[in-house]
Amino acid sequence: MHDRSFACLYIAFHETTSHKHLKKRQQDCLQPEIVYIRIEVSMKRRLLVIVFTIIGVLTVLQGNDQKKAVDDFYFDRLEMVRGQIAARGIKDSSVLNAMKKVPRHELVPIESRDKAYEDHPLPIGHGQTISQPYIVALMTELLDLEPDDRVLEVGTGSGYQAAVLGEIVKEVITCEIIGSLAIRAKDDLIRLGYQNVKVHHSDGYWGYKKGAPYDAIIVTAAPGYIPPPLLQQLKPGGSMVIPVGKSGRTQSLILVKKDMDGNSTTEDIMPVRFVPFTRD
Repeated sequence: MHDRSFACLYIAFHETTSHKHLKKRQQDCLQPEIVYIRIEVSMKRRLLVIVFTIIGVLTVLQGNDQKKAVDDFYFDRLEMVRGQIAARGIKDSSVLNAMKKVPRHELVPIESRDKAYEDHPLPIGHGQTISQPYIVALMTELLDLEPDDRVLEVGTGSGYQAAVLGEIVKEVITCEIIGSLAIRAKDDLIRLGYQNVKVHHSDGYWGYKKGAPYDAIIVTAAPGYIPPPLLQQLKPGGSMVIPVGKSGRTQSLILVKKDMDGNSTTEDIMPVRFVPFTRD
């Protein structure tokens, strides 16, 4: 019976005959109803395969979403971006997405982790600070960055600003004058996977000539004036954002734009307070 029913199935699926001929062949089988039973079973199996495949794909996608939220501060980051950054007018989607991704708590001292996403700067040692999240977002947005840009940062500090930039642009070169901060930031950025960020222990006043010119320059400490070497290393058509002013007083956040002829213009964005610019 097994061989005969299998033959019926084979006939139903693999022979091209007239309806009359096929009907006659089916009548020759002992149990022609087995043909339809086997067809039904085969279809059910195929449907089960499709269902389980879809379930598998959905499980993988859900797992990828969950990986984004593996740390305990994921929702703190989302709230930071919503309440502190987007609510104050930051609209650049690349900046908002970068701020959602970068684990700020991984780049502050352990004792400050529970405050990492609060709306203020935090001390990181050696008289330096990690900037308020909104200021990081604002300065980044002002640079009007593109994915293929190369950016120079002066004042690595904790590495947080460099990590935000690293989420947006092709390459970041960052200079830190305090050796222990440079080493710590370099180690942390490597640990977090920011292979496109290069940390150098050097006096940022002189920029980093080997990598010049840069599409954008960002300075995270306040000199009394804009260092001429930084202007020279800014590419025509590029932008620089820098706080300028005396230590202990309110400074001005300045946006510098260089036109294609090499002429620079400045715009006073807002009053700020940054740590003083340190020199060798």
